[in-house]
Amino acid sequence: MEYQYHIFSPYRVCPLGAHVDHQHGLVTGFAIDKGVDLWFDVREDSLVKLSSKTFEGDVEFHVNTPSQVKEGHWGDYARGAKYALRKRFELKRGIEGVIQGSLPVGGLSSSAAVLIAYVMAFAKANDITLQPFEVVKIASEAEREYIGLNNGLLDQACIALGKKDELLFLDCDSNEYRHIKFGGSNSGLPKQGGLEGLFEIGIFFSGLTRSLVNSDYNLRVYECKTAAWNMLAYTDQPLKTFDKTFLRDIPKATFDKTRIAMPQRFARRAEHFYSEYRRVRQGVTAWETGNLKLFGKLSFDSCESSIHNYECGSPELIAIYEIMRTLPGVYGGRFSGAGFKGACIALVDPSCKENIEKVLTEKYLEQFPEYEHTFQVFWVKPDDGARFVEV
Repeated sequence: MEYQYHIFSPYRVCPLGAHVDHQHGLVTGFAIDKGVDLWFDVREDSLVKLSSKTFEGDVEFHVNTPSQVKEGHWGDYARGAKYALRKRFELKRGIEGVIQGSLPVGGLSSSAAVLIAYVMAFAKANDITLQPFEVVKIASEAEREYIGLNNGLLDQACIALGKKDELLFLDCDSNEYRHIKFGGSNSGLPKQGGLEGLFEIGIFFSGLTRSLVNSDYNLRVYECKTAAWNMLAYTDQPLKTFDKTFLRDIPKATFDKTRIAMPQRFARRAEHFYSEYRRVRQGVTAWETGNLKLFGKLSFDSCESSIHNYECGSPELIAIYEIMRTLPGVYGGRFSGAGFKGACIALVDPSCKENIEKVLTEKYLEQFPEYEHTFQVFWVKPDDGARFVEV
């Protein structure tokens, strides 16, 4: 069937800035050239009719009525987008369409990509003009308030604001962001292909399915806030409500004074935040000066802290990370997404990628032969953010 409109909403990777957006930290990221495609027509009535090429079942609801309780399947993301938009705008017209994802779900923020596609589609159907950062905030609100994931703005910002040849740098406290050219200008890039000629991004899916991985994402958010509360209490400062408490608001000097007094679990979460803040600052400088080797090393260091301080990562993900650290041509990498699902990412010299895929696959399956049929490797490149594609 031919549809009038087509939105491409990319997945994203975050080389530096892991697990800190919800504490108002600093993050970096790229949109990539794989993602979610939504084809749709605008209806004259309020009905939304959707099907998926990825998941089973059809979805139907009215765009002009309040969202009901979550139903626990893929249609919740469309309802979440409606929920967040209806807080701001009157919605009269629905859409009819089909959605499809281009990679396995897990670690690339497919949920945020889907939400952004729906927000853009419902806005189009109802003649609502949104700036990219408005799309970011609406989609993030849908994920927090309707879907129930206590995320920051990292995923949505990379997806909506990404630029093909530049690194996105976002301050999740002020919401200020900028796009940074490698080496400070295009002179730092190869003459052919922009960032494409500099590196490719390897995505290594462990084969561990989402249903088998315990996600402690929301628990970690609460642990970070508890660490902040500990610091405020030990220094006799007034406490704020939990939803207004963020590690970003507490100087590292306060952490240095109080870390020994608090339970070590909370101290480790705070240590990750403060060390990641420093790594992102160093990483941005490395990127601006054209030092990909240092940028990659900082990404590896980020993953080390994710394992030891943030305590995420399955044995499978840790195995992939440890193997890729040893391989020539891998500049750096870490767990993708929250690190509770099934993928690692790496920035890789394009001339080495065939050998990297071969050796990593062999070594990983030696340790985990049970994933022989589900372990997958994909190669992707940085891309522009979510957009309408000419039909």
